Amino acid sequence: MFVLPQIKKDMEFNKSLHSLVEVLKSIAVSHYHILERKIKNEEKFFSILRDFFAFPYLKQARHPFLLKSDRPLGVIAITSDMGLLGGLNMKVMTMAFEEARMYRSKLIVIGEKGHALARDKKLSFVAFPGVKDEDRFSQAMSLRDFVTEEVLAGKIGSLEVIYPEPVSFLIQKVKKVLLLPFAIPEASEANAANEANVIIESNLSDIIEYLVTLYLGQTFYEILGFSRLAELSARFIHLESSSQKLKDIEKQLRLSYFRVRHEIIDKGMREIFAARAVYANEGK
Repeated sequence: MFVLPQIKKDMEFNKSLHSLVEVLKSIAVSHYHILERKIKNEEKFFSILRDFFAFPYLKQARHPFLLKSDRPLGVIAITSDMGLLGGLNMKVMTMAFEEARMYRSKLIVIGEKGHALARDKKLSFVAFPGVKDEDRFSQAMSLRDFVTEEVLAGKIGSLEVIYPEPVSFLIQKVKKVLLLPFAIPEASEANAANEANVIIESNLSDIIEYLVTLYLGQTFYEILGFSRLAELSARFIHLESSSQKLKDIEKQLRLSYFRVRHEIIDKGMREIFAARAVYANEGK
């Protein structure tokens, strides 16, 4: 049977926990909007890159960054080190495991949660630390350097990234993007006409390697940022769900409190009337 002191103690604990969850929600929202303002899509850079690779002479270029091969597929899975995101991390790794099962691939996992899930599956993988806002640029460059070395060494032939993308503040989806081989856009008539006027002083292979490396670095930098946004929004949703559950528990505790309190009052009144009846009978 519930006793009032225990119910009151549970109510106080629930209230404190609810206050903590509300603070964590506010922090998640604040971090999301701060990071959202910092992430900029460098469309001008990608536009210039597309224009350069649209020149027809690049169609004849033979470079590992541009050619399809039968070498293993590199799969980068980006997960979070934050708590309360088990469902989102599981979706990312499930897709990565499916890719690893379907293709001969090399798995590259970012984040401790992903490392744990890969170890549970007894899969070999290359581990990278989870994304941190203050280290995002250096992490993107480290990832870029690693995959470019792997491709140039012939250890992987193509590369795809699986990561959580924030469709909106309340919606996330797991996205898969093929980064290599780099897709050369179709040449426009203007580029075809101007090709004769292009003077190439550097080695064409070096130019391709430099530009694609820039492309990978910028793309990784943006993807890591989008992954962090998805983490924060998913965390907020989980905290909001927890907040609603705590409110439901609070209602149940309040009902229990008043029910037990009324039972105690009723019991006390019955005992008083019973005692008065006894004393009245004794006086006769």
